[in-house]
Amino acid sequence: MAPFMLAPGIDHLALIGNFLPRKCGLATYTTDTYNALKDRYPDLRVDVYAMDDHPGMYDYPEAVTRAIPQDDRTAYLDAARAIEASGAQALWVQHEYGIYGGAAGDFLLALLDRLSIPVITTLHTVLERPSADERRVMEALLQRSSRIIVMAEKGRDILKRVHGADGKSIVMIPHGVPDRAFADPDSRKTAFGWEGREVVLTFGLLAPNKGIETMIAALPQVVQTRPNALYVVLGATHPNLVAHEGEAYRDRLKALAEEKGVAANVQFIDAFVEYDELIDYLEAADLYVTPYNNPAQITSGTLSYAVGVGKPVISTPYVHATEILADDHGVLVDFGDSAAFAREIERLLSDEGERLALAQRAYARGRTMIWSRLAENAMVELNAIREAQPRRLATAPVELATLKPDIAAVERMSDSTGMLQHSIYSVPDRRHGYCIDDNARALILMCKIDGIDEAVRDKWTTIYGGFVQYAWNPDQRRFRNFMNFDRTWCEDVGSEDSNGRAIWALGVTARDARAQKHRDWASVLFDTTASVALELMAPRAHAFAMLGAAAMIEAHPGHALSRTILTRYGEELIALLDQARRPEWQWFEIVLAYDNARLPEALLRAGKVLGRQDFIDIGLQTLDWIVGRQTSPEGRFRAVGSESFGRPYAEPLQFDQQPLEAQATVDACAAAYEVTSDKRWYDEAMKAYRWYLGANDLELPLATVQDGGCFDGLMPGGLNRNQGAESILALQLANCAISALSKPAEIVASTRRTAAA
Repeated sequence: MAPFMLAPGIDHLALIGNFLPRKCGLATYTTDTYNALKDRYPDLRVDVYAMDDHPGMYDYPEAVTRAIPQDDRTAYLDAARAIEASGAQALWVQHEYGIYGGAAGDFLLALLDRLSIPVITTLHTVLERPSADERRVMEALLQRSSRIIVMAEKGRDILKRVHGADGKSIVMIPHGVPDRAFADPDSRKTAFGWEGREVVLTFGLLAPNKGIETMIAALPQVVQTRPNALYVVLGATHPNLVAHEGEAYRDRLKALAEEKGVAANVQFIDAFVEYDELIDYLEAADLYVTPYNNPAQITSGTLSYAVGVGKPVISTPYVHATEILADDHGVLVDFGDSAAFAREIERLLSDEGERLALAQRAYARGRTMIWSRLAENAMVELNAIREAQPRRLATAPVELATLKPDIAAVERMSDSTGMLQHSIYSVPDRRHGYCIDDNARALILMCKIDGIDEAVRDKWTTIYGGFVQYAWNPDQRRFRNFMNFDRTWCEDVGSEDSNGRAIWALGVTARDARAQKHRDWASVLFDTTASVALELMAPRAHAFAMLGAAAMIEAHPGHALSRTILTRYGEELIALLDQARRPEWQWFEIVLAYDNARLPEALLRAGKVLGRQDFIDIGLQTLDWIVGRQTSPEGRFRAVGSESFGRPYAEPLQFDQQPLEAQATVDACAAAYEVTSDKRWYDEAMKAYRWYLGANDLELPLATVQDGGCFDGLMPGGLNRNQGAESILALQLANCAISALSKPAEIVASTRRTAAA
């Protein structure tokens, strides 16, 4: 069949699975799939990512772009980044339990979750009774894949019935088979020394589930009437079995043949044969048998190949066999029924006319399954899912309106104890309880938000403040962080960051709370607790405490403890910068992490209240540097992805992007604008803010305008649609910051227009 030139659509594909020279059926299938695609579509670029169970063992061909060590989760993430960077337009996954690392192969999900391209998955096993992990992985795979390919209709049925899959996304594409002319077995036997023998063949990696014992037990009856019959068992022992017991299983089968008196009628060929040689063996056989023991086996490449070259097949009724041999295209006998195998073998070997007719019917069915047809059918599905992908703009997005602050989603996540941490979609997930981090942020929001009823403000300020108050553990002189839903604490001492955030919230409340009673309360608790800041070690904990101390000085000028916190940790941040910086790396640490912009913001706010120009200068320099790292080539804000964390002196990675990062950048740019009046910082704040509204890498809004909610993150494949407290508060605090920032910016712009006139 002549090759096709590619129609508009997919012209660059990534393919993941096992690959030759790894010795297994899936490696053969993936290799055959690759060859079929390249033969049918010469202009198609196919990058192969080979799963590797023994790194360094296999001499992969040039077709393999990258090998992925099976049990190294980091390698899956690296592969995801490589696939994204390559420009591949889709990923085709060959899925089988046991070839991917993690529980039931869930390392694969880590790779898929970091891709923005569509995924199509071929399932080589579909289980009627999956374990809990197998179910979890399969259902995640179904959700992540735009198309699922099964090789038998039974697979579609199981996915719908067991996993509740959407049948519209499932397509049946049979296992590919070779494109060979129909051949007379006798014309091929000489090459193997089988002249004058009636050859019955089984092919595949040798393992106990193949039912070879059933066939050996059938041979004594067969050779009584067909003494020249030869049962050929072709295939190396499965590598996992060899690793466990060497060739003991093969030796047991040979001993069984001796015991049954048919050793002269059985030939074991211990070899992993290449594709063309396998087809030669198949063509030389008179009959092909698959006496497999597993009724649920949903695909068999060896059975498909046998049908493809026109072999009369006798098989047990496992799923794939019942479908491919239906309508008189083969013979089915019961599992373990040696007498039935003997009877059918004798019948077909004795009746040449029936044997030939069955062979021709099988060959005709095989013509519908040749590899080029598989490639064509798969390309139809790949192009369809490619066309269904939303188009992304190549240029920067248009100006977007800002949102008014709205506490509806904050209230939805709150109760009389405080604000709950997590949600499932928009419904609070009480299993994870509360934390001081979120309640401190919520307390800050109540101090900053305009346009809400004062009775509502008073209620929630008191509740969130009460949580912070109760979190203080005077015995340990630390704030606790995590609380169960039943109001029991999970720990006596919270993290350094959570202690820093608590001090931050108290300082802001002392300055900005609308009611004097709340300002008084926060001032007293700040004085009681803030000295713990001097014992914290983490740079971000220092920055959070500095933000609280800067607010406290504005509330109480000359506040000695706050001045000490700001001076000590401002100078320490500059010292950290001097230690870590390189010409291309103007940052306080050798890695990027979360809440990055809080570090320069802390210096800017400290410099403003202390009159330290050196703090302001370093704050502006480092903010300029991090803003540059948070800008995509198209000019959009790109939050430093969580996959970037902990990579020394490395450019930030694209995903997963969190709402917290955009809020921190808005606040830091607002601080820069306050000390410089440079409109550049207003523009940078707006760019980070518009990330919530859809001016991001996926052009998907995270803000839910109708209720003030915010999705939890921007993933390669779309949105994390949960709406936790951190994300909702990040959006609402950003709304407040932008609202406050826009007022002086509008005044400056108006003044400049008047002067110009």
